[in-house]
Amino acid sequence: MPSRKFADGEVVRGRWPGSSLYYEVEILSHDSTSQLYTVKYKDGTELELKENDIKPLTSFRQRKGGSTSSSPSRRRGSRSRSRSRSPGRPPKSARRSASASHQANIKEARREVEVKLTPLILKPFGNSISRYNGEPEHTERNDIPHKNTQEKFNLSQESSYISTQYSLRPRREEVKLKEIDSKEEKFVAKELAVRTFEVTPIRAKDLEFGGVPGVFLIMFGLPVFLFLLLLMCKQKDPSLLNFPPPLPALYELWETRVFGVYLLWFLIQVLFYLLPIGKVVEGTPLIDGRRLKYRLNGFYAFILTSAVIGTSLFQGVEFHYVYSHFLQFALGATVFCVVLSVYLYMRSLKAPRNDLSPASSGNAVYDFFIGRELNPRIGTFDLKYFCELRPGLIGWVVINLVMLLAEMKIQDRAIPSLAMILVNSFQLLYVVDALWNEEALLTTMDIIHDGFGFMLAFGDLVWVPFIYSFQAFYLVSHPNEVSWPMASLIIVLKREY
Repeated sequence: MPSRKFADGEVVRGRWPGSSLYYEVEILSHDSTSQLYTVKYKDGTELELKENDIKPLTSFRQRKGGSTSSSPSRRRGSRSRSRSRSPGRPPKSARRSASASHQANIKEARREVEVKLTPLILKPFGNSISRYNGEPEHTERNDIPHKNTQEKFNLSQESSYISTQYSLRPRREEVKLKEIDSKEEKFVAKELAVRTFEVTPIRAKDLEFGGVPGVFLIMFGLPVFLFLLLLMCKQKDPSLLNFPPPLPALYELWETRVFGVYLLWFLIQVLFYLLPIGKVVEGTPLIDGRRLKYRLNGFYAFILTSAVIGTSLFQGVEFHYVYSHFLQFALGATVFCVVLSVYLYMRSLKAPRNDLSPASSGNAVYDFFIGRELNPRIGTFDLKYFCELRPGLIGWVVINLVMLLAEMKIQDRAIPSLAMILVNSFQLLYVVDALWNEEALLTTMDIIHDGFGFMLAFGDLVWVPFIYSFQAFYLVSHPNEVSWPMASLIIVLKREY
């Protein structure tokens, strides 16, 4: 294999294809297979030239005026001339006239079709959507056809270049072409999003939860089921033989002060959500191709909430009030959920079609339950995203702590029971994991498919904090002693899970 004559990074003179003019270029690389050098001109143009089209700088003579026809050894007024001859300079006997040399160079340039310039290799593009699902990212390509894609871009893998396609454009024009390609890719992505997330009315037989009758029963049945469970746990013997439990009067369940405390808790979490801390990420593409931005600061909100609760305990705030008014807090949260759901449905009637949920059906009862608007926002405040993790999930941990303190007070314990410690620890781990991996929420069905209506509002604000804390609430008035061997087995099983 012949050796290279010029090294990478060396500044030489390269002949411009089709002419006899040489310009200063920089050697970028060398292809040992084709024996071509990739060079870069001062204007940014990159070409591939043969070795005999490249000459060292020392082979050109320079005048003071900047001409390249004079040798460096020639000086005005010099009496002697250097006898050394340039490597590219032929002997006198082989010199031709200037015109003959020029004509020969033109003919030679016309024959040199094999000179490789920057190939115009265009590749088909496709829409790619990055999805966070706990697995390595992958690329999904759509099936949208492109004109002559297979005909124009079937490039041979054995060939390192295409000899009939060249580009003499400067780099700035290539950048413009890349910008055009980028716009085409965005257009294709938008078209795919429209076809994927297009809102179309759902037929009655395709409705979830049993359709309109089913969601109607769920909206009334879930609150009733919640209060029956809580009332059963307040009995000394919460068995099915004592079902149904005695129902309290309605005025005993409602307290304005309790509702005010719940609103204060909700507003504190709103304040933590609006703090400019945590990174901002983009969600999945919407129907119009937009990507909403979300600030991931749920874990910071949990830390700040813990600091507030710890400070309150140190100041002597009595959290037993939450336990003694637990039913009133559950009712206050339910009322707030209903009011929020009415607001969400009313504002969705004015929402653009592109902002509606794919799950909406056009039926008022069903849409009130499932949610009509996909991402209801007040400015940058995303109502659905906020309610998914903040008031309910963090509130679940706070309620568990309240039950732990209530157990110590009611049962006159110096330390909590082992069962209560296990319940608090395992559920705390669950909540911390959810807040730490908050970004995963953006790919869930709740965010990308379901609207924000009664279903998610009741689930996030009522079901999670008051049903998920049911174990701790039960242990307050019904002690259950767990031995250390049994606790060790439970911990082992939990780790395996």
